[in-house]
Amino acid sequence: MNSTQFLLAFPLLSVTAGTLIAQSDWDEPFPPHRIADNLYYVGSKGLATYLVTTTNGHILINSSFERTLPIIRGGVEKLGFRFADIKILLASHAHSDHVAGHALIKQLTGARVEVMEGDANVISSGGKGQYLYSEGWKPCAVDRVLKDGDTVTLGEAKLIARLTPGHTRGCTTWLMQAKDRGKPLNVVIIGSPNVNPGYQLVANQDYPEITADYAKTFRLLKSLPCDIFLGAHGNYYGMEAKYARLQKDPNTKPFVDPEGYQAYVEEREKSFQETMRKQMK
Repeated sequence: MNSTQFLLAFPLLSVTAGTLIAQSDWDEPFPPHRIADNLYYVGSKGLATYLVTTTNGHILINSSFERTLPIIRGGVEKLGFRFADIKILLASHAHSDHVAGHALIKQLTGARVEVMEGDANVISSGGKGQYLYSEGWKPCAVDRVLKDGDTVTLGEAKLIARLTPGHTRGCTTWLMQAKDRGKPLNVVIIGSPNVNPGYQLVANQDYPEITADYAKTFRLLKSLPCDIFLGAHGNYYGMEAKYARLQKDPNTKPFVDPEGYQAYVEEREKSFQETMRKQMK
């Protein structure tokens, strides 16, 4: 199964009365695993969380929910790292399934919370100001508001925050270089290019620039060099199938998938354009 086929086997998030409906695999543990040197997956089966390790502490991308914190913490510790050594907490975008656990992780670790403009106020207010959704969470103080192209550095790690709006106003795609057996690789962790059920692309009074934002996002995503393809949910990049390949043969490099990245972006752009056409009728 290629990456596009894997993606199409899974439905997008659904929404009812302004609340994301939890998918069945959001709370399901998944084995933590190495993606490349100093880059690890520590999330649940359905909610992706990434750990970037350094000699000065660690960076965590996405907190998921408070209830799934034991999965993340357990994953970090099973890999041999200390949860308390998390120094910076980042996010893909300000929806509850990626940031509702931010305040608790900040409380437990003292990590600096750095968030892209457009999503910073949503996280600091506990969910206020989201487009479409009304679901809230515990407010979390934001230590740094990022702009497009800003860098986040810790020890040897350097991540570049790229604004890829539409899914949320501050949706962020994270770029970094990682090494695998000495070879440098471009990593792209997509924030989300998905048009969720209920999103209004035409004549949107609450988010007037939503269509232009999505178009900007697809232009950027198509221009990015990508070796290792990751995303805010594992099913963006066929995480389960790639992990299974890794278990069968540890010498393979299943996460190196530039073709899968391009196929995913192209399919998501076509879906966006089809939604536009339907709403314009």
